[in-house]
Amino acid sequence: MSIETREPRRAIPDRLTTPAARLFRSWEALLLVVAVLVFAINSFTSPYFLDPWNLSDATFNFTEKAMIAFPMALLIIAGEIDLSVAAIIALASTAMGMAAEAGFGVSGLVLVGLGVGLLCGAVNGTLVTRLGLPSIVVTIGTMSLFRGIAYIILGDQAYTAYPDGFGYFGQGYVFWVISFELVLFLILAIGFGVLLHRTSFGRIVYAVGNNAAAARFSGIRVDRVKFLLFLMTGLFSGLAAICLTSRLGSTRPSIALGWELEIVTMVVLGGVSILGGSGSIPGVVIAALVLGMVTFGFGLLNVPGIVMSIFIGLLLIAVIALPRLAARLGPRRT
Repeated sequence: MSIETREPRRAIPDRLTTPAARLFRSWEALLLVVAVLVFAINSFTSPYFLDPWNLSDATFNFTEKAMIAFPMALLIIAGEIDLSVAAIIALASTAMGMAAEAGFGVSGLVLVGLGVGLLCGAVNGTLVTRLGLPSIVVTIGTMSLFRGIAYIILGDQAYTAYPDGFGYFGQGYVFWVISFELVLFLILAIGFGVLLHRTSFGRIVYAVGNNAAAARFSGIRVDRVKFLLFLMTGLFSGLAAICLTSRLGSTRPSIALGWELEIVTMVVLGGVSILGGSGSIPGVVIAALVLGMVTFGFGLLNVPGIVMSIFIGLLLIAVIALPRLAARLGPRRT
């Protein structure tokens, strides 16, 4: 009795699961297409957009905010949020203005800015991790607290007596049209990308955001991780305060007013889930470029600032709502 044998079937590669197909379907690829379209539209709508120095000025629309968006992305992935970052900038800038009035040098001002940011982050982290308070409630409270202190100190006055060398952080250029802030932005993008996607700490952040209880049972010190992330967010808010104050050359209590909305929009537009557990640094980088070019294009067209605020608010709602609508309307998979 003969037994019929058949050759094993060769697996047919699924074109939808190839790396190129996954890249094409990724959120980052979609954002990159949007960035190219925004760049092209700005090029046609304004004859001044393609000027190298104008393009260099356009980077200031997102570099300082992106310095905070990177640690904010890690914090949101971990399931928390910090809405006090703009108020931390105001308080850190006020402290630097006081230090400048007292005769501090450039290095002293940098230490003051970073130190105040770190202290504010520690306050937020302590209230969230030690007392178990919701981060959105805590940071809304500290947002009013930090900026209120700046208003009490300054009132309607301004600090302007900064030393000459201090202006390099926000106004200096490393090479031709390449500003110091842009170089710092690129360094931070690479650093945070490696931290989140290539280290054990990044995997821990994802684990905490996906299921904090399971992460705690697996031996991860969840509260310590969240506290470190709040410290990191406060520290880089202080760094942004240094660059922004240096670029403006003055401190007012209304400095960076409304930036928290733009920073959260930048993070969520970059593909970071507002519920935590997913997201990437490359997405945040591209989102920063998109928002920067959009706001700069609006500025070249003399669009009022209130229209920009409306656009950013609608964009934030759309980015949060569209994935949920797509999940509800899309076909169910077995």
